Amino acid sequence: MRRKLTGLTAVLLVLVPFAAQAAPFDVEAATRAYLDTLQGAARAKSDAYFEGGYWLVLWGALVSLLADGLLLGFRFTAKLRSMAESRFKRPFAIIWLTALSYGLAGWLLTLPWSIYTGFLREAQYGLMNQTLAEWFIDALKGLGISLVVAPLIMAAIYAVIRRFPKNWWLLGTGLVTAFGAFAMLLAPVYVAPLFNTYTEMPTGPVRDRIVAMATSRAIPAEHIYVFDASKQTKRISANVSGIGPTIRISLNDNLLNRSTPQEVAAVMGHEMGHYKLNHVWWGLLFLTCLAAAAFFLISRIAPRLIARHGPRWGIRDLADPASLPVLGILITLFGLIATPLQNTMIRVDESQADAFGLDVAQEPDAFASVAMKLSEYRKIEPTTLEEMLFFDHPSGATRVRMSMQWKKDHVPNAQMVVPPPMPQGDLKEK
Repeated sequence: MRRKLTGLTAVLLVLVPFAAQAAPFDVEAATRAYLDTLQGAARAKSDAYFEGGYWLVLWGALVSLLADGLLLGFRFTAKLRSMAESRFKRPFAIIWLTALSYGLAGWLLTLPWSIYTGFLREAQYGLMNQTLAEWFIDALKGLGISLVVAPLIMAAIYAVIRRFPKNWWLLGTGLVTAFGAFAMLLAPVYVAPLFNTYTEMPTGPVRDRIVAMATSRAIPAEHIYVFDASKQTKRISANVSGIGPTIRISLNDNLLNRSTPQEVAAVMGHEMGHYKLNHVWWGLLFLTCLAAAAFFLISRIAPRLIARHGPRWGIRDLADPASLPVLGILITLFGLIATPLQNTMIRVDESQADAFGLDVAQEPDAFASVAMKLSEYRKIEPTTLEEMLFFDHPSGATRVRMSMQWKKDHVPNAQMVVPPPMPQGDLKEK
């Protein structure tokens, strides 16, 4: 009997490992193992920060509407237009000065809201590394750029309105597209370095891995930049920017300092996906479509508003630059309504880049781990409706699930990883 038991034991010892290996990889269980690492105060803080952002979209629109309403009610832009006419004769100069003053006035009126959303709230949730003075310096840089660019764009659009009053929206769309392409061409080279220092990623195993991945997909990798975002924020990120000769892949120092080499490779594979899938060009096309829809609606609605309320606001017609707040109000309303559509378009691009990154980096667990780290400022498990309306990236749960599905489909004898719990942060009062 003892010999039979010994023989049976030997058979079981041989068969049990094969049985374990034959057990199918459970995608949902593997996904849940990652999602459950975010618990308690850390999850509550993540949810509170992101859900608060739902209301910021609405309140931000209301703040913009209020600012433009005040400028109209006090006939501010009409007075600016009259002042510009007293100094200049050429319409372009009149529009330029009016638009410049309008932009500065709007910035000042909305500055308290910008301080709250851009600095105070970020500091409240532990994401801000700047002092208020440092943040304000960056805000002034942004203002300076907008005061150079926006008046030129508005002067060009109003020139088109004046010369082609019926079909100006078509040419206006073309102008916005041209300016958008020009900005994407110049911004990575001339604008981004105004806020951060960009340096070539140092040689070493991490860069070698990135170059090897890029080479495997025929992606140019002569220049890979690291920028010092840690002086401003705790967020980890990378991006692909520019068009044509200025296209570049950049990653911030937080990603390098707070991630493993495998996680960096997973993120950079995602960014390569944006380049290879031509998302910059698709984004420009989407911008063109949005601009066309917005300008078409404005061309139909704004003249009626001005015909009814123009005398009270001091506006002569749509070609009058005093109508800038009217355009601002309509663009704000259009942007608010179009937000879910814009989020969906970006989210689809991001999902495609996720799939590309998994294929090129082949680091599903590292990608899942990074998705969990992003929970610092993104709700990890939204409802389907929340994700559709408010997320411009796939949620953490969606990304982890995609990673685990890829692992099941591509990794022989895939084994479930049980990651350690994420750090528990103190939930700050909202």
